[in-house]
Amino acid sequence: MSPHLIPTALALPADGRQSETALAVARGSARLLRALGFSCVSEVPLPSGRRADLVALNPRGEIWILEIKSSLEDLRADQKWPEYRAHCDRLFFAFTAALPEEIFPAETGLIVADAYGAELRREAPEHRLPPATRKLMTLRFGLMAAQRLARLADPQGHVPDGDGS
Repeated sequence: MSPHLIPTALALPADGRQSETALAVARGSARLLRALGFSCVSEVPLPSGRRADLVALNPRGEIWILEIKSSLEDLRADQKWPEYRAHCDRLFFAFTAALPEEIFPAETGLIVADAYGAELRREAPEHRLPPATRKLMTLRFGLMAAQRLARLADPQGHVPDGDGS
């Protein structure tokens, strides 16, 4: 293969759903999760029809979901976050240092992040997934990651799914 055909930098284009603040929080949170041994995929469609901001999977098969909040208004408008519990072992809110921790529900974990890193401020309570749900979520995670890699490798050959990915 000719060296000029090998891409030197690969990056998925922004999908336009997230604010700059939310993208920064996602990036810093993903860095923390990778340091904790997790792999991350953003904007994962869930079996319920919702879309998780960030899903993390570790080698033990644990699944965490991070719901990213970029402002107080974003949190106040969100009534769907309890539904994410059915799809993960632990549920976290990830947000900027500009937001007070006290506004977030006590039954979730907390991660404070910026574009360069994050800090785990409160561990999330564990609620283990049933085996069938774990298998389904693990398959969704792997398929989403593989589809994104294929899109990077061959952008012109990409055929969008029904979920727009």
